[in-house]
Amino acid sequence: MTLYFARRLAVLLASLLVASVVVFLLLSLLPGDPAQALLGVNATPESLAALREQFGLNRPLWEQYLDWVGGILRGDFGTSLVSGVSVGSEIAAKLALTLPLVVSGMVIALLVALPLGVLAAVRNRHPIGTVLSAFSQVGIAIPSFWLGILLITIFAVRLQVLPAGGFPGWQDFGGAVKALLLPTLVLGFAQGAILMRYVRSAVLEVMQEDFIRTARAKGLTRWQALTRHALRNAAVPVVTVLGLQLSTLLIGAVVIENVFGLPGLGRMLLQDVGNRDLLKVQGVVMVLAAAVLFVNFLVDVVYHLIDPRLRSQQ
Repeated sequence: MTLYFARRLAVLLASLLVASVVVFLLLSLLPGDPAQALLGVNATPESLAALREQFGLNRPLWEQYLDWVGGILRGDFGTSLVSGVSVGSEIAAKLALTLPLVVSGMVIALLVALPLGVLAAVRNRHPIGTVLSAFSQVGIAIPSFWLGILLITIFAVRLQVLPAGGFPGWQDFGGAVKALLLPTLVLGFAQGAILMRYVRSAVLEVMQEDFIRTARAKGLTRWQALTRHALRNAAVPVVTVLGLQLSTLLIGAVVIENVFGLPGLGRMLLQDVGNRDLLKVQGVVMVLAAAVLFVNFLVDVVYHLIDPRLRSQQ
């Protein structure tokens, strides 16, 4: 297990290195001049040259890349071309909103998907199983932004019990929780419906295996066979999908933050793209890429822990 963990950690570090190169090159090779976009079309050549010198934009790409990566390793993402504020501090401030939103959305998704997915599989031939399957299909079909607008119309406009958008900050804890409640439900419902389908399929497949029939023949009830033998085996594919969904939630938060007017990481990314603040865009995209790679790393490790067949192959 230690050797496997070391190999996966090495793959993670190599993936982070490749991701940093790709992110830097793709954004650096975009057409246009960041200095020109910042100062405007009436800027003098002298002012453009001074700005490029200030931010190192006139140096070779390989020098800019090494400085950027070296700064990230020290926790310094550079300084924003537009605001002049530390990129790292702005990312940290936005993550204080986006991270709780994503984590709470995933918790809601699990609370919805696991019990309902198992129940839909166990009651597959009963009306309740059909109803739950239809519920998951509807949840998959509904766009998250439309659901967000619908919840705003019901709970903020008509009932006026929850805010329609904005975020007061964590200093007002009650107000912050209320502000995140609707977007959390939107994220959790959308991802929970998808995960529920995978849980149902995984449990159905495992319940048809020979070892489950043997357990039933030995006197175990369906629920006993499910809890003692089936759930752990069904968890293997579900964990893989769960890791993918965590990555999807990070990207989906971009849409939800704009629907609810939340000043999170996704909304900041869209604003920085419009302002052509490439250094901040690089930092945000690199953080998102690192988060996705780290989630995949955790999925690989958990997958190895819960599946003894993989350990026996080492």
